[in-house]
Amino acid sequence: MTRLLVITPGFHGYGESIADAFRRLDHEVTVHRYDAVPSTAIKVWNKARYETVARVRGTDNHLSTQRATRGAVQAVRGMRPDVVLVIRGDLFDPEFWQVAAAGGRPTIVWLYDEIRRTPRFDVGVVAQHARLVSYSPHDSQELSAQGFETTYVPTAFDDLRPVAQHSGAEGVVSFVGAPLPGRVAALRALMDAGVPVRAWGRGWSDHPVDRARTWRVRSRGIPNHRDVPGDVSLSIMRDSVSTLNVHGDQDGFTMRTFESCAVGGVQLIDRPDVSEFYEPGSEVLVFTSDDELIDHARHVLARPGDFDDLRRRARDRTFAQHTFVHRARALERLW
Repeated sequence: MTRLLVITPGFHGYGESIADAFRRLDHEVTVHRYDAVPSTAIKVWNKARYETVARVRGTDNHLSTQRATRGAVQAVRGMRPDVVLVIRGDLFDPEFWQVAAAGGRPTIVWLYDEIRRTPRFDVGVVAQHARLVSYSPHDSQELSAQGFETTYVPTAFDDLRPVAQHSGAEGVVSFVGAPLPGRVAALRALMDAGVPVRAWGRGWSDHPVDRARTWRVRSRGIPNHRDVPGDVSLSIMRDSVSTLNVHGDQDGFTMRTFESCAVGGVQLIDRPDVSEFYEPGSEVLVFTSDDELIDHARHVLARPGDFDDLRRRARDRTFAQHTFVHRARALERLW
């Protein structure tokens, strides 16, 4: 039995999902959340010192590098694991990577964002101590071409995650997540075409608290709801007429790609290369223009029964090929 330390950001509990997958493969797993804020006082300080400054400057420096590094180093020294798996890990000073890989300990870092969006991640430093893994096929190829061997492992679905019984999403095209420009534009195109839509999340919500938290004065003008827990977000994708998945400036696939299929949703996705995972037209609906998006959405609204088999096939494919256990098996081969 391998003693595995998973060092991860909180990010919707995906670190725990990855840890659970390795437990099911008979590893002894401990999780250290490196962006955890242990007290209200520290949370207030962090917001004032880092989050507010980052918001003003337009950067992602929302946490103290020193505190994240110190906590991760203590976790490694305290557990003395056989293997260290780092998820993202762009906050750490070089000291952490040296400690993680001390004595030849296998250390792996799995990036679920593109390198260009993680400016503090020094590939040259990290690659001296850790095996690189990326959800991005482009980054995997580019880094390998530069001499940094990188393994491509996409994201996945946690098949142990509960799904809420009710969602309130019936009769609409849904979106759950951050209001990136392409997502806003897609929902507005659907609205302008008379398609009912609703978006969930603090970045969409017109609640005064959410507007204050996201520094917004005006409404986005799109029907909205506040943040919901993970089990409800899954049920929203399941229960809505169809659910939107717009990537924009990404070549890796979001978790939503696998989650919406896993719960039997009708996924409207802007990526023809999703064919790597799902069959367009049979398991997902691909669009490359507003007109295609609107046509798909209208079809599902008018004849939802036409897509019962698509929902079933998408779910079956996910459980057969795209769970975190499948990804954990790929990562196992790296140590």
